[in-house]
Amino acid sequence: MRLAHGMILVAILAVTACSRPQGDLNLRNLANPSAGPDEFSVLPGKPLEMPQQTVLPTPTPGGSNLTDQNPLADGVAALGGRPGALSPQGVAASDAGLLQHAARNGTSGDIRAMLAAEDAEFQRRRSRFTQFRIFRDVDRYHEVYSGEMTDPYAELRRFRRLGVPTPSAPPPPRRR
Repeated sequence: MRLAHGMILVAILAVTACSRPQGDLNLRNLANPSAGPDEFSVLPGKPLEMPQQTVLPTPTPGGSNLTDQNPLADGVAALGGRPGALSPQGVAASDAGLLQHAARNGTSGDIRAMLAAEDAEFQRRRSRFTQFRIFRDVDRYHEVYSGEMTDPYAELRRFRRLGVPTPSAPPPPRRR
């Protein structure tokens, strides 16, 4: 009798572990596990300053406010860079040759949509093998894309064998 109950319990667990909503291919588990607020989503505003001119500028929809935080630009300025270079201004003259070489065989205007469709199909095919999981809060991204990833330490060794100057790298992670 106990064996029959145990078999029924195992069968119920197996069936519930294999079920998932149709079309749910979320490989990354980015859910906030706590019920509290996300402390990283709150940025305090910069202090108000008196402008040099008292004439109000013309409003620009979607533009930035002088009191809005811009941590990336602030970091660039703190390190001696030009924060204005962060805003998109087209292709730099120094990159024109690279762009011309990359587009030598033509370009596709719908490349993003095409790659998104191909990636969705790849995830659908690969998720057949990852859908049988007992624990739902597991990040399956690296499991699905493991065959598509480059081993950075193998590439480092390859470049060093070719004589390419390479920066130092942290030691490889230990295998468990």
